[in-house]
Amino acid sequence: MSDTHSFLHPSVEAFLSDCDQIWHAGDIGTVSIMNKLSSIAPLIAVYGNIDGNEIRQSAPLSASFYCEELKVLMIHIGGYPGRYAPGVLQMINREKPGLFVAGHSHILRVINDKANQLLHINPGAAGNFGVHLVRTAVCCQVAGRRILDLKVLEIPRE
Repeated sequence: MSDTHSFLHPSVEAFLSDCDQIWHAGDIGTVSIMNKLSSIAPLIAVYGNIDGNEIRQSAPLSASFYCEELKVLMIHIGGYPGRYAPGVLQMINREKPGLFVAGHSHILRVINDKANQLLHINPGAAGNFGVHLVRTAVCCQVAGRRILDLKVLEIPRE
């Protein structure tokens, strides 16, 4: 998930309730959102451009970690295959993830980046702030290096 901007809809909480881990790709908004997510499942988060010092002390700019045998790279401002943000392609080349997660655009996208042999997921925006008309979040199952059962939550904004 990404871009909660200090708001967590109850449907998002329910969507995440069966997760073994929650990944937040920045613009969290408040530490209370981090605490709420951590109460649902272990949280891995990176900070985004709107996040203040308190969140930046708790979450790094980027995270590289394994889920099962799948290497995951996560950052808030990442761009997209063919037009990655400055420095991101170098990170991808160094880390060699199978999954790259980035937020910021508030636009849900799942793209197979054949050139870098990874799946790129931008989960869109789960919060209320921004230009998006639908709140979104993504969950999936990881088995070894494989990503299975990708599910998308869509909640129209009121």
